[in-house]
Amino acid sequence: MAAPLEVRYPFAGRWLVQNSPADRVPSHGTAVFATSFAIDFVPVDAAGRTAPVRLGSLVRSEPPERFPGFGRDVLAPVRGVVIATHDAEHDHHAHRGLPSIGYALTQPRRVRAGWPSLAGNHVLIESGGIVVALCHLQRGSLRVRPGQEVEAGDVLGRCGNSGNSTEPHLHVQAFDNPDPSAARAVPLSFGGVVPRNRQIIDVAA
Repeated sequence: MAAPLEVRYPFAGRWLVQNSPADRVPSHGTAVFATSFAIDFVPVDAAGRTAPVRLGSLVRSEPPERFPGFGRDVLAPVRGVVIATHDAEHDHHAHRGLPSIGYALTQPRRVRAGWPSLAGNHVLIESGGIVVALCHLQRGSLRVRPGQEVEAGDVLGRCGNSGNSTEPHLHVQAFDNPDPSAARAVPLSFGGVVPRNRQIIDVAA
């Protein structure tokens, strides 16, 4: 296994950890597209909550604007060069309760459609021969372009709900090849730590 790539948290504010490799590997239940060590961060409010669950949330999909982190800035976790961007996917409705079951049944179709269908709007940054991917960004929010150099902390875009996403969140992973379908997963370490599931990360602006 490759040594972990040391990165910064790619956001400010309060975010909830989900699907962490600190709890299991592969973290998302699959190694497809080098996701073995991927990690998800869900933006939450000051009380550590995402959008309140109402009765309607259990039977209907919900607009992403209902969620507290939709549109929050996503920052570069490393210094490097942007090698690819994608900004054409719509931000779809969020799915909780019964709608999440129906949405899960359509996942094989997105897998067959390939990386952009799963990642949604995304940015790939190459740093020291390793590629860091930041996925599910808001359509039309990207502030960077391929070939652009970025510093850790630069704004890349905004948190969205594009691609294979049930609610607005940020998916982060690293791999050793610009082509995710041919790459091997690389572990990430955030300031020497891999946070665990349900942990809330609070990063000062």
